[in-house]
Amino acid sequence: MKKRFSRPWLIALIFIGLAALAIPMAIALAQSGPTVLCPPNCMVSFDMPSIFQPASYETARIDELNRFILVIAAIIFVLVEGMLFFAVFRFRNRPAEMAVQVHGNTKLEIAWTAAPAIILAVLLGFTFKTMGEVKAVTSENVMHVTAIGHQWFWEFRYPDLKITTANELVVPVNTVIEVSVESVDVEHGFWAPELFGKVDAVPGYTTRVRFTPDTVRADFFGGQCTQFCGTSHAQMRFAVSVRTAGDFQTWAAQFQQPAAPPETLSGGALAGHDLFMAGSSQCVACHAVDGSPAGGQTGPNLTHIASRSFIAGGVLANTSENLAAWIHNAPSFKPGTLMPNFADTFTPDQVADLVAYLNTLK
Repeated sequence: MKKRFSRPWLIALIFIGLAALAIPMAIALAQSGPTVLCPPNCMVSFDMPSIFQPASYETARIDELNRFILVIAAIIFVLVEGMLFFAVFRFRNRPAEMAVQVHGNTKLEIAWTAAPAIILAVLLGFTFKTMGEVKAVTSENVMHVTAIGHQWFWEFRYPDLKITTANELVVPVNTVIEVSVESVDVEHGFWAPELFGKVDAVPGYTTRVRFTPDTVRADFFGGQCTQFCGTSHAQMRFAVSVRTAGDFQTWAAQFQQPAAPPETLSGGALAGHDLFMAGSSQCVACHAVDGSPAGGQTGPNLTHIASRSFIAGGVLANTSENLAAWIHNAPSFKPGTLMPNFADTFTPDQVADLVAYLNTLK
């Protein structure tokens, strides 16, 4: 009898040990070094966002709930699978043995029916508690931002600061950021995993999400559209830069300034300005440049494009070479984009002039 009993227990213990090792390994892999998320033709590398690296009050609460549920689920998984393996090996039929007929145990059945209900009720309570903390309404120290999804870039408006920019959301640390999320075409998904949960951008409807960043990050937290919205959905990325209060005020003061007037331009920059503002170029019809006749709303606001780190919704680093390539033939980098192919419209010298002008927009 001892021989028959020891082997199943040994197998079950080995399985439990392997499962117990697998759980912390999975968590460690999720928290491991950054993985580059970069589509074809990409010259900008964002670190792949991770829900296991919270950087705001709200995601920290979500992370605590997530880890608590993960631990409970892991314990249940190990116990159930261990008992299953033990039962399979301990009570398996041997050759020439008759199957033993057994009847149910009423008390045991009631126990394993009630236990999950109690566990789920406890988890529901903790979930409601976390939801209350994440969605708590406050009227103090709040900054309002509107995020508008386009195919395929994000427009950010600061209504209280009179600032409009694209793809780079800059916010101050330890401030409640309330984002009103909209769309002008199809449904998009707005998500920066380290800072806030997913929220849909629905045409004709405004959804809201708030987050309170508690970690200053000079570069960026990565964000991504999470709803399939067309050919270049995977290349509809955005970045969130969290700065100190002083650095944010400096940034805001810079972005509140209008574009340099044409009287201050010369050479290629002046020629590029004149070409940009000409109706035949199509630039002025799609893009806005504050302080100039350009007031288009189809494409990104270009008032301070030279101060951005990347262009084309995170596809290209913001360099003169990449800007020229984008103007020359944008669809080759982002298929389906509304930015036309100007290969047969602008000469290389005209493209160089346009780049020179855009580089003055700081």
